[in-house]
Amino acid sequence: MSTILNEVLHANQGYSADFDKGDLPMPPGRRFAILTCMDARLDPAKYAGLSEGDAHVIRNAGGRASDDAIRSLVISYKLLGTREWFVIHHTDCGMETFNNDIMSDLLSKSLKTASVDADGWHDSCEGPGCSEGKYINWLTIKDQAESVLEDVLRIKSHPLVPANIPVYGFIYDVKSGRLQEVPAATEAGRAS
Repeated sequence: MSTILNEVLHANQGYSADFDKGDLPMPPGRRFAILTCMDARLDPAKYAGLSEGDAHVIRNAGGRASDDAIRSLVISYKLLGTREWFVIHHTDCGMETFNNDIMSDLLSKSLKTASVDADGWHDSCEGPGCSEGKYINWLTIKDQAESVLEDVLRIKSHPLVPANIPVYGFIYDVKSGRLQEVPAATEAGRAS
């Protein structure tokens, strides 16, 4: 058994020993959802003041408004009653360090973990690789504020998203812990 597996199972034993949240309802109590990045430095429960049962938190690489993220947001609203959504990207995001071409090139050479330094991304070149990466839009980020605006606009223009849901746009600063509003995104995300 791996060390990580043991640590997770041990932590779960402690957590479940005095677990008292089994009666929480399925709909989030505060009726909102957050779409944010999977980066391990982000703790939405802490930066947004959440407890279990408060809100839906949808995470993916970059916190992007992918088809799957929108699917989750629509379910969050339609079946579980959320009324406000947040798109929260963050500073120093790994999605800013590559583009679709770099990713597909790395994958075509090897499926092993790549490394990065001041000169860019490097692959171990220990094949086999796979060319399937060139068919995926990796939703990389060139500019955080622009990507937040782009994602809010994509969500707001989706035919399954009701116009009365406000979508707020923010960037989480990994150095200070502060949420910084992207005014253009929040304006674009206004409920109508």
